[in-house]
Amino acid sequence: MKYICTLFILTIYLNAGAGIHTHHILTDRSVRITADSDTLIRKRSVSAGISYGSDASFFGRTGPVKYPFLNTDVIYNTKSGIFVYGSAYKVLGSTPVIDETDLGAGYLYHLWSKFSGNVSYTRFIFDRNALIIKSASSNDINLSNSYDWKILKSSVTMDYLFGESSDFFVTISNSKYFETSWSIFDDKDYLSFNPAINIILGTQNFVQKYSMNHPGRLDYEDIIGPPINTQNYAGRNSEFNALNYSFKIPIAYNRPHYTFEFSYKYSIPVNVEGILKNHRESFYNLTFYYVFY
Repeated sequence: MKYICTLFILTIYLNAGAGIHTHHILTDRSVRITADSDTLIRKRSVSAGISYGSDASFFGRTGPVKYPFLNTDVIYNTKSGIFVYGSAYKVLGSTPVIDETDLGAGYLYHLWSKFSGNVSYTRFIFDRNALIIKSASSNDINLSNSYDWKILKSSVTMDYLFGESSDFFVTISNSKYFETSWSIFDDKDYLSFNPAINIILGTQNFVQKYSMNHPGRLDYEDIIGPPINTQNYAGRNSEFNALNYSFKIPIAYNRPHYTFEFSYKYSIPVNVEGILKNHRESFYNLTFYYVFY
């Protein structure tokens, strides 16, 4: 609760202004190139990228051990606002050649200059030997809306995931994008920064389903505290609670068609049920993506 109060106060303080600033950024989700939802003038484009992450995280939860991963993305944006995308994930050191493949489509909208959003559907396809905690869910319906206060950009994202388990999440984010007025090598490049604070709230039925699908991966020696009644535990997983607080600092080198980005995120999981050994953790991501117009 103290973290919610702190972030709420920061939001009120930083929102004391109005204006607009739009730009193409990466999402804070498991590194996926965004559709061009922050660009007021829509263009037909194709974006392709590759990322490295120090650990796979799913709505503020991680697996019993660290799973560094590689991720590739391709997204096609139309002028009308419709977009389609595909992703592939490889957990380093795992048996499958590809642990996960994602396919999805959605629609971007701008109701006015300061307010934008998108709605999308994603299908997750996992190798049967995939060990990442996300593997208990196979479908995601996502609705995200953002308002740009100029001094701060606020967004609320809602996800309904279903498959072997069903969960609902709300992610609240406040970020501030800014870029350098000077160049690095020539007049076509610049650095950009987009620090953000995030709160994730939701249910966590996927944790229980993951433990059932991967016996032996979450043994009782991994349990925090005394042994638990699994029926009561499953009931608590269905409760809607705060799951995670995080602070992220992305630093990007940008040119007209491509971007290199390094990001650091400090994550504070809360309301972790006994089945997982989640704790405060630092995440590191390195991403390159190219945009074809």
